[in-house]
Amino acid sequence: MNLTGTPFFVLTVVLFVASLALAMAQWLGRGAPFRAARTVDGRRTPLRALSYLGTVLLCQFTAVAMVFVVVNDENQLYDSWGDLLGTSSHVRAVPVPPKDEGLAGDQAAAPAASAGPSGTPAPKVPQAFHAPDSDAVPRNVKQADLKGRLSGVDGEVLVWTPPQYDDPAYKDKTFPVVELLVGYPGSSSAWFGDAMDATKQLEPLMKSGQVTPFILVAPRVTLGNADTGCADIPGKVNAETWLSRDVPQMIVDNFRADTTPDRWALSGYSAGAHCALRLALAHPNRYRAAISMSGYNDPAGEPASLTAKDPKLRESANPLHILTHAQTPPNVALYVTGKRGDGLEDAIALQQAAKSPTAVTPFETTGAHLTSTWKPLVVPTFKWLTGIIPPR
Repeated sequence: MNLTGTPFFVLTVVLFVASLALAMAQWLGRGAPFRAARTVDGRRTPLRALSYLGTVLLCQFTAVAMVFVVVNDENQLYDSWGDLLGTSSHVRAVPVPPKDEGLAGDQAAAPAASAGPSGTPAPKVPQAFHAPDSDAVPRNVKQADLKGRLSGVDGEVLVWTPPQYDDPAYKDKTFPVVELLVGYPGSSSAWFGDAMDATKQLEPLMKSGQVTPFILVAPRVTLGNADTGCADIPGKVNAETWLSRDVPQMIVDNFRADTTPDRWALSGYSAGAHCALRLALAHPNRYRAAISMSGYNDPAGEPASLTAKDPKLRESANPLHILTHAQTPPNVALYVTGKRGDGLEDAIALQQAAKSPTAVTPFETTGAHLTSTWKPLVVPTFKWLTGIIPPR
């Protein structure tokens, strides 16, 4: 049973109500088990006291479980028991990623399409898709269980195509792509479920022409039971290769996705916002823009970050460091939101360091570090992105 969705929530409610009923029955002294826990003269025995304590603990446990499910459903933190218990790493192997031939610094290169030994494009690899595992995800979203050929990562990738994609008038058209990244902990389903409701908010605007019809892609971000900072960490995980190479390759192999970096972007919140910034700045040959909601520059902004534990990785994974040490200013546009003490100062630092053609737009928010703050930002940020990547 999934951790998200109605069935598990109903189960926790039933268990909570049942624990209260048990406590009431015990309190009133009804039922043979409770009467047996008394002495002949009716006084409570140690067994009776222990049974009271056990029932109180059971009520507390079921109440906490019910609240956890409500919070988890609201923020889409964990989809599966494996994610919650840390038993699913999704790291099959950690090979040394091959050189990104023909892409580094090449502003005209495709965001993914690898070349074969002769220099010809590698053959496309069909991917099987199925209905999303999470009940929180709309049924018009497809799920792929992708085995990353370059990264050694195995994980789900959720894909939604815009209304125009299946319109016969657009059968020869390609579509721009936005990769959607969640925070830590976080489930790839959050962008499509109630937490962010991206498709519910954007679909009517795409139909009316107010927002560019983007293919939306939400790959797994939590890998190796830790926050990777979306970096390639030798011997542990190739998260950067997974997100910037394996996932885009799968998209261009299986969808009518545009293959020019000027038509690719990223959007993320919290730790996913940090990832969106660093991937866009590190790979301007793959991405044109990035949206950051309450992100941070220093990887130590997430205490569980693996990149923050290594001084060299902590520096090289910092978007501000990437920006200030780039050989040439990357041709990317960044929209960076945050409140004071939660991302705004980092946004201003990026803006002050940026040199043309890099463009940074800070936006101050006031809400807490929650999806309830970021969900209302989906529409305005995608309208901004439409100005960077317009329909065609």
